[in-house]
Amino acid sequence: MKREKIFKGVKRVVIKIGTNVLTSANNRLDLSIIEHLVEQVCYLIKEKGIKVIIVTSGAIGAGMQILGWKKRPMEISKLQAAASVGQSRLMRVYDRLFREEGINVGQILLTRDAFTISERRKNARETINTLLALNVVPIINENDSVAVEEIKVGDNDILSAYVAELSSADMLIIITDVDGLSSGDPKQKSNSEVIHMVDNLPEVEKLVKNSSPSGYGTGGMKSKISAAKYVTDRGIYCVILNGKKMWSIKKAFKGGKIGTLFLPTQKKQHKR
Repeated sequence: MKREKIFKGVKRVVIKIGTNVLTSANNRLDLSIIEHLVEQVCYLIKEKGIKVIIVTSGAIGAGMQILGWKKRPMEISKLQAAASVGQSRLMRVYDRLFREEGINVGQILLTRDAFTISERRKNARETINTLLALNVVPIINENDSVAVEEIKVGDNDILSAYVAELSSADMLIIITDVDGLSSGDPKQKSNSEVIHMVDNLPEVEKLVKNSSPSGYGTGGMKSKISAAKYVTDRGIYCVILNGKKMWSIKKAFKGGKIGTLFLPTQKKQHKR
């Protein structure tokens, strides 16, 4: 199936935006990048009629900026404090940028029990569906300021995969700072090539088995592959795109051969 036809069939998408995309090297929110991503999301909504759910990272990084911290703390209490301070800043940025496009946003903070306890799972799904029906963009993050080990999801790649299943999305787009899954680590090997389409995940998992977390985010390529496996096993497409490249989302939906597209291994179960 051609990429253009795949993207044309998408009616509901989860877009996960990573910390390394949202923040610059000095831990400050990169407003120009966020504005460009919001512009592309609005294109999907207005021009393509697609329902968009955002899973965002960046709260701790934003909090570090406000608190004047140069180095990410190790203490859980300080990380939770940074998340608490940064989440409100992050939402103010999203709210302002989307309102300039005439679109409202709604914040949802989740922990693992929203996916494992049936009543909470049902409530979370209904909240997301209601916001989408009202043409509001749900912006989801893990509730880092209160989450403890027992109820943490762990990283937002996996959270976005859970949200994609919960919301019966057609596609999960993981926005990161590399061009996609490559034949080698692009930050270490300049001659590595992007694998543009994957239909057999076990064959490529070995490429990232030694991947380590990068920068200030909690997930590297390994967690992105785990997220891709989770959703493709449930009939949902997954795409990894470079959010620092201009118009990457828009180009993908026009059939451009960019990023890595993971094909589903199972038929999708519709639960909307």
